[in-house]
Amino acid sequence: MDRRTWLQLITILATASEAYPQQRGGTITPPATPPATPPATPPAAGAGRGGRGQGGFQNQPMRVTKEQVAGALKLMGLDFQEAEIEMMLRGVNQALYSYEALRKADVPLDIEPAFTFHPGLPDRQPIKGPQRFETTIAKAAGGKAPANLEDLAFSRIVEIAPLLKSRAISSTDLTKMYLARMEKYSPKLLCQITSTADLALAQAAAADKEIRAGKYRGPLHGIPFGLKDLFDTKGILTTFGAEPYQTRIAEKDATVVERLRASGAVLMAKLSMGALAQGGLWFKGMTKTPWNNEQTSSGSSAGSAASTAAGLVGFALGTETLGSIISPSQACGTVGLRPTYGRISRYGAMALSWTMDKVGPITRGVEDCAIVLNAVYGPDGRDRSVGADPFHWEPRKPLASLRVGVLQKDFDRMQGAQKAIYDQALEDLKKAGVKMTPAEFVEDGPTIRFLLSAEGAAAFDDITRDGQVRNLKGQSNGDWPNTFRTSRLIPAVEYIRAQRARTQLIAKFEKFMAEWDVLVIPPNSLLTTTNLTGNPQVVMKCGFTDGTKADGTTKVQVPRSISFLGKIYDEGSPLRVALAYEQATGWHKKNPVLEV
Repeated sequence: MDRRTWLQLITILATASEAYPQQRGGTITPPATPPATPPATPPAAGAGRGGRGQGGFQNQPMRVTKEQVAGALKLMGLDFQEAEIEMMLRGVNQALYSYEALRKADVPLDIEPAFTFHPGLPDRQPIKGPQRFETTIAKAAGGKAPANLEDLAFSRIVEIAPLLKSRAISSTDLTKMYLARMEKYSPKLLCQITSTADLALAQAAAADKEIRAGKYRGPLHGIPFGLKDLFDTKGILTTFGAEPYQTRIAEKDATVVERLRASGAVLMAKLSMGALAQGGLWFKGMTKTPWNNEQTSSGSSAGSAASTAAGLVGFALGTETLGSIISPSQACGTVGLRPTYGRISRYGAMALSWTMDKVGPITRGVEDCAIVLNAVYGPDGRDRSVGADPFHWEPRKPLASLRVGVLQKDFDRMQGAQKAIYDQALEDLKKAGVKMTPAEFVEDGPTIRFLLSAEGAAAFDDITRDGQVRNLKGQSNGDWPNTFRTSRLIPAVEYIRAQRARTQLIAKFEKFMAEWDVLVIPPNSLLTTTNLTGNPQVVMKCGFTDGTKADGTTKVQVPRSISFLGKIYDEGSPLRVALAYEQATGWHKKNPVLEV
């Protein structure tokens, strides 16, 4: 296809004409004035089984030529006969008018498509029986407050909660400590977008009052936390980390915000995220890992991981579509839990991919993830993808009762210092009582990652067409602006075929996982597969390798991570194995030295 034809095609498919049909009362009608140019061919006899044309556009001028259709087909790798292309012309032109009319319709950002993805096989039976949830802090003594409250900055929820419950410390003092640290260190890390200090202090005072009155709500009561800035908070900026939304004020609270408020947790910050949920770059710059403030924290849950690792919040919430909890948790050395797709409601959260987005906690300890998940999971009557299966957390469950596989070949491919770390990690798991059997899964399916690109392009179609997406800082081939534009040329037929191929992938992976309760893997192994299947994954520190800063002499430590994968709607099993590893090694006690 020559350059001129290509540009004509792009213009026709991606921009609106002055001849938009008007939308009236929910029906689409053609312009009041008939077109001056008669149609190049007679109107189509009918469309579909109803024998009616598409939207009344049969008499509109033919703006797409045979040559342009042929060029588009070539772009998609299709070869139709000339007579077949001639026959396509009327339908292609009619469809163009339908697209343009659809673009005129008001479809708010938070409207989901009229279809829902559910993980697992069609015959999967929901987990039955009441929830089994127990924490190791259920009978823990309160303990004494440290002389310097900042000594609690890197503590886990399981260590802070007993102090709050026994009133050894107050939520107000704890919140002030975290707010001060956030103010001091976030300018260097670029991990906070909006401080909610006034709200936090009010919520902390309310928590103190309730705890004094004996109305203790549970282990999150009085714990300050931060939210990835794609969760709506009524009356507060929710920017998606992106230039077009810098002044966006949310009109409602996300379900997770409501549920954390009900748990007594204290919202102290809206945390940075890569613009529109990609990487660590947002409109103020790149979020950094606290282990090396010259390096990105990765993303897109960038601020959630960085602020948690740096001891600036008690815990944080993030989201993952394709690595956005797992990746920053690796870079920052936090514990990240990507729950089962559909475990937590996404109501009030920015959509990137309706069939792949998941909400999950980022913490400094394994059991902390279980506690946060317990506070926010389950149906809310708003997000129809959410399952009703109970979440079981049994931190004392015998490890011998779990069937644990290990992707040994993936670990064997490691080299140098990383191989030594992972060899030791697997040895430590064995010493902790985890019996592992080698397992192997071959990712031989078709490449269907473009499902994410297609859905993301649909989610942000408005700002792609009006040009606002050009204001995002990242403009390389792999960044969203180019991806959204490129994805405009993904055929609907290929998208649906890819979803069908996804069904095959799910069946294959379910058959593989039938043998295992937990799979021990390097963090990035099976990342695409398991984000498409919706399986839960836990990632945590397992050691460090040496690195240097840009000057070549200043030494830094780079955290390395190990992962535990679980079955659909069973986060408890991988969390149980992760807890055993945490208790056997103590890597969670090693924290970064922060720079101002």
